[in-house]
Amino acid sequence: MSDLSSVHLNGLRAVAAVARCGSLPRAAEELGVSASAVSQQVNRTERQLGRQLFERTRSGLKPTEFGAAFAARLAAGFGALAEAVAMARRREDDTVVVSVAPAFAARFLVPRLGRFYAAHPEVMLRIDASTRLAELGGDNDVDLAIRLGDGHWPGVSASLLLPQRIFPVCAPSLAGRLGAIADLRQVCAISDQGTMIDWSAWFAAAGSPPVSMMPGTIYTDPMLCLEAAIAGYGVMLAWQLLAADALAAGRLVTPFDVRADSGLGYYLVAAEQARRRRPVAAFARWLAEEAAA
Repeated sequence: MSDLSSVHLNGLRAVAAVARCGSLPRAAEELGVSASAVSQQVNRTERQLGRQLFERTRSGLKPTEFGAAFAARLAAGFGALAEAVAMARRREDDTVVVSVAPAFAARFLVPRLGRFYAAHPEVMLRIDASTRLAELGGDNDVDLAIRLGDGHWPGVSASLLLPQRIFPVCAPSLAGRLGAIADLRQVCAISDQGTMIDWSAWFAAAGSPPVSMMPGTIYTDPMLCLEAAIAGYGVMLAWQLLAADALAAGRLVTPFDVRADSGLGYYLVAAEQARRRRPVAAFARWLAEEAAA
């Protein structure tokens, strides 16, 4: 690499272009510079190498024996560089960056990705699992976001994937103590600090006045709340996407047969220009089909 750093890349490009084009004017046209600039770059490269690459004849520059062999190696090298750049651009063009909350990624997205790759092996995904609200359409590289909310975010288009209903969940060992809604005052509330849902909507749907539950641990992630409920530490107000697996496995139960509309749902959010990219459109279409199923 020390030998390579002693020679200017532009000079090598000039040498390769002159050898390929057969004249300074044609090489200059290809490189987008003047013929005199190409000549200076060739002369400088010869001085840096300490070898003559071209013979100066009345008809123009003619490669020496060494120059011809050297130019052939340069052509192969620049060809490999061009292929590397093209590969990088193809990888970038075919990659979709999706910002998604960890709960949605773990419970819905990741278990289904095998089906997406089977249908679209040419598309690469990068999953940015974060509770941070990613900005779309700016200088960042996020193409799509899956957000829990009411669907109203400025500057983006949002399509509803999964509306969410809310309901209490707890461990089976705790459910026996909850014969009536009023019994909730005897148990701890497991709370998510960043939640957008609250108990008032559920109490209203149940036709019950609000019940003050005992204060429990407050967590910063709904997945931790779920694990706390499974461990029997209290009752959590959950939604179907988060709790479905634990309910199906019997690790959680719903002590009351009431589910309330939360007014929230999981939405696929994108800036308009991102949706025009073929890989982005393919992922958006696949995700909508999975949610519908």
